[in-house]
Amino acid sequence: MGDSKAPLGSTEIAILRYVADHHPITVGEVAEHVAQTTGQARTTVLTIMERLRRKNYLARKRVNGVFRYSPKVAKVDLLHGLVKNFVDTTLGGSLSPFVSFLSEGGAISERDLETLKRVVRELEDQRKGGQRS
Repeated sequence: MGDSKAPLGSTEIAILRYVADHHPITVGEVAEHVAQTTGQARTTVLTIMERLRRKNYLARKRVNGVFRYSPKVAKVDLLHGLVKNFVDTTLGGSLSPFVSFLSEGGAISERDLETLKRVVRELEDQRKGGQRS
């Protein structure tokens, strides 16, 4: 995935996620969406998309004279990398603050809670499997 030394801002992440959901896509198409949701201009979107390309998150290909952008990695891998970066840099590698946040104020849906329980069971099974060696 992109240059791990190059952190992403919130607007870059939003644009990257939109491109991942709608690729291949032109700057104009992204700019139309961004203008409706945040009011930012096409030139700003172009600058951000080119920055994402330089950071190795986006690829572009000329199709009928127009550049179309696509993510360099699958969305699931992108999100995994963003979460890992967040945990490593913002949370200092510890999930405890995140788990604490989830436990406060009912911030988690029943569906998400079931998903978390499944993930914990899978992690426990992996750990047990690793100890049998």
